[in-house]
Amino acid sequence: MVTLDAIRKDMAELLERDKEIHSVEVRADTLDEALADAAVQFDTRVVNLEYEVVERGFEGFMGIAKRPWTIKVYQNPETIKKSAVSGASDIMGAFEAEEEKIIAKDGMYYIHHFGNDLVLKVTLPVGEGKPVDIPTLLNDINRPDTLSFDEELVKKLAVSGTGDDYEPVGRYNHEPSADAVFVVDIAKDEMHATATISPPTLGGADVTASQIKAALTNQGVVAGISDEKIQSLVDSPVYNEPVIIASAVLPIDGHDAYIAYNFETDRSKIRAKEAANGQVDFKELNLIQNVVEGQPLAQKILAEDGKAGKTLFGRYLEAKNGRDINLPLGKNVRVDTDGRTILADTNGQVLLINDKVCVEPIMEVDAVNIKTGNITFLGTVVVKGAVEDGFDIKASGNIEIGGTVGKCHLESDGDIIVSSGVIGRDEGTITCGGSLWAKFIQNTTVKVQENVIVNDSIMNSEVSAKKRIILQGKRAQITGGHLFATECVVAKNIGSDGGGTETVIEVGFDPEAKHRLEELIEMQNNNVKILEELELDISTLENMKKIRKSLPKEKEENLLKLIDQKNEIVGENAVYNEEIEKIQARLRELKNIGKVYASGTVYAGVKIFVRDEKDEIRADTKNLIFFYENGFVRRGKFEQPNFDDIKGPAGYSE
Repeated sequence: MVTLDAIRKDMAELLERDKEIHSVEVRADTLDEALADAAVQFDTRVVNLEYEVVERGFEGFMGIAKRPWTIKVYQNPETIKKSAVSGASDIMGAFEAEEEKIIAKDGMYYIHHFGNDLVLKVTLPVGEGKPVDIPTLLNDINRPDTLSFDEELVKKLAVSGTGDDYEPVGRYNHEPSADAVFVVDIAKDEMHATATISPPTLGGADVTASQIKAALTNQGVVAGISDEKIQSLVDSPVYNEPVIIASAVLPIDGHDAYIAYNFETDRSKIRAKEAANGQVDFKELNLIQNVVEGQPLAQKILAEDGKAGKTLFGRYLEAKNGRDINLPLGKNVRVDTDGRTILADTNGQVLLINDKVCVEPIMEVDAVNIKTGNITFLGTVVVKGAVEDGFDIKASGNIEIGGTVGKCHLESDGDIIVSSGVIGRDEGTITCGGSLWAKFIQNTTVKVQENVIVNDSIMNSEVSAKKRIILQGKRAQITGGHLFATECVVAKNIGSDGGGTETVIEVGFDPEAKHRLEELIEMQNNNVKILEELELDISTLENMKKIRKSLPKEKEENLLKLIDQKNEIVGENAVYNEEIEKIQARLRELKNIGKVYASGTVYAGVKIFVRDEKDEIRADTKNLIFFYENGFVRRGKFEQPNFDDIKGPAGYSE
C-alpha cells in the first residue's frame, strides 16, 4: 500500500575531485548484482568501485511491487592511479597510455665506443617530434679517432631506428689506457649501490651495461639491480658523481581491514531533493536512509598481508601484515554467510551509532516540520508533538502522534494513533492498513482497512472503514460529511440541529468493493457507447463493400482497424463483467448486513443507507438502531453494541 520514494545517497562531493572519471549506469534486481555488473564493465573488483544511488530498489512487501536498483558507478580514483602504474588494463590506464603516445618527442641518437667498435643507438621521434638530423649525426661520428664507419648504414639506422640496442657502425683507434674507469660502492645498510664513472679520453672506450652488472655481481649483489638506471647511465653518462644503479626491494606493509559502508555515514552530506525546475524542496530532506530486511548495509574489506623485501645482498626485510578489525554490529543487524557482510535484520532506518551499524525499526521525532521534512520510513514513526500543515508521513509500521495533525497526508501499513485531533482543511488525507484512533477528525479524507475509533467528533469528513466507525466519547458527534463502514457506525448524535451541511451514513457493504463496482460500471457504460459508434462505422463500410464488391485500400485498412478495436473493447467488457459478478457476489455474501447506532439524536436531513436501501430522516429522532430487514431499512430501540474484540494499540492511552 505504501509507495516509498527513492532516497538518494549523495556522493557528488566525493566524486567532484575527479569529474572526468568514467561512469556507467547499471540496473539490476539487487545492489550486489548491480555492482557485480559494473565491476565486469570496468574490468576490476567491486571493492574498487564507488557509486551513487539513482533509484533505490525494493524487494516488495505488503503487496508493493518489486522495484530494481539503478545506480551510477565510478571507479575509485586511487585504484585507477595504482592500476595505471602497474600497467593494468583498466579504462583510466588506457586513457593515460593514449595521452603518452601523442606527446611530441624528438628522435635521439647515442654514439659510444665499446671495445674496438664504434656503436650507434637511435630512438625514433614520437608524435610530431623531429627526426634525427643526419648531417649532425655524421659529423659527431667522424671524430679524430674514428678509423672508418659505414655511412649508408648510419643513414639507414637514423631513419629506421635501432630500438634499445647498440649497432656497430664502424671502427676507431682504441687506446686502452684512455678507457673510462668506474667504481661501484655498496651502502653499509645494503639498501643502495652507486656507480661513479671517470670519463674516457680521446681513443678510450665507454663503460658498458654488462661491465656494471658484472661489477655488482662480483660484489655479491643479488637483488634490486635496475636495468633501466644502468642503461640510462650508459646512454647518457654522468661523470665523477655517484649514480644509484641498484636499490633494495623495500617491504610493503599490508593495509588494515576496513569497513565499506553501503549508506551515507556523514549526515551532513545528505541533501534536500531538487524539484524538476531545479529548486530545492526542503520538505524532502532525505534524512532517513530506509533499508529492508536482508539488505546489505556494510562489508568488511579484509586485511592484506605485507610483502617482504630484500637487501641488495638478499637479506630478508620484514613487512607488517594488515590488522584485522571486528564487524561493527549494532542492533537489528546480522552477519551474512560470508562472515563479513552486515545485513539488515528488519525493515527500518540504518544508522551509525557509536561506530556500530544499527537498524532502528522505530523512528522518534519531536515534531514533523521544516526541520525534519517529510518522513518516509520502513517501520513505526513516533511523533511526540504535532505534524504541521504541508508535511507528510509514510510508514510501513504504525504512526503515533502526540499532538495535532494539520493539512497533511498520513499513510501507514499499520495503525495510526493521533492523541489530539486531525484538522485537514479539506486537503488532508489519512490512509492506513490497520485502525485509526483520534480525538476528533475535521475536514479530512480517511480510508482505513479496519476500524475508526474517535473520542469526540467527526466533522465534514469523508471516512471509510472496512469494519466499524465508532465514536465513544461524551460528545460522540457526527456532523456533515460522508461515512462508509462495512459493519456498523456508532455515535451519540448524527447530523446537526437545523440542518446545515449534508450528513450521509452508509453501512452493510465493502466501501472499496462498492467504489470499484461503480468504476467498473462506468467504464463498461463508456465502452458500450464506443461500441455503438464502432458498429455504425463498421456497418457503413461493410454495406459499401457489398455494393462496390471492394473498398479502396485506405478504407479497407480502416475497416480492419475498426473491427480490431471492436474486438478489443468486447474483450475488455468481458473482463469487466467477470469482475463485476465477483464483487456483486461478495457484497451479497456479507454476513454483517450493517447497522447504525445512535444513543442520542439523529437530526432531520440525515441520510442513512443500509445495503443500498435509504432512510432519510424527516424529523429528529432519538435512541435508535437502523438495520436492514426484508429489503427495507428498519428502526429499532437503541441497544449498546459489544466491542470487546476491539483493543487499543500497544502503548496507547486515551
